[in-house]
Amino acid sequence: MWIYDKKLQYPVKIKNPNANYAKIIISQLGGPDGELAASQRYLHQRYSMPYDKVKGILTDVGTEELAHLEMIAAILYQLTKGLSPEEIKKAGMDIYFVDHTIGLYPVAASGVPFDMKYVGVKGDVIADLNEDLAAEQKARVTYDNILRMVDDPDVREPIKYLRQRELVHYQRFGDALRIAQDNLDSKNFYAFNPSYDK
Repeated sequence: MWIYDKKLQYPVKIKNPNANYAKIIISQLGGPDGELAASQRYLHQRYSMPYDKVKGILTDVGTEELAHLEMIAAILYQLTKGLSPEEIKKAGMDIYFVDHTIGLYPVAASGVPFDMKYVGVKGDVIADLNEDLAAEQKARVTYDNILRMVDDPDVREPIKYLRQRELVHYQRFGDALRIAQDNLDSKNFYAFNPSYDK
């Protein structure tokens, strides 16, 4: 299943480290609407998905989210590389630094560590696909908020790329929902999961 091309999906070349930017962008590493949660959500949902085309969409998007996780990690690494303890403290990253130095640890911008409770997997076709549509929109809003806070073009360009991919993923999950609805009993598909109606 895996073919790994050892380059980022979109180049990340940040010239100016900035702990303030890292402090907010880290949410896309380990926040509730970040790339780690997205990858785990889709790659776990695919196992209970009864339709091969939809399972394929979940697999495609889930693996792409891993590539996005890699991009966010590269952004964070480049934003924090070579920072002095004074710069870290001034940005308010000193609490993070004490536990992780400049290692990449998945947390939200609020400081809350990543938690699997962010990963919505219900095992119901309609519930899971609606979860996915909402997740992509929440990630898009997070990228919008990051773009409101960041003015460095070296940081903005890969973030804009990632934001655009959220829109594409939203469209793919819209396609997946239509496929699922076409396969379910059109009179009942919001009322019950036919797999467990006995």
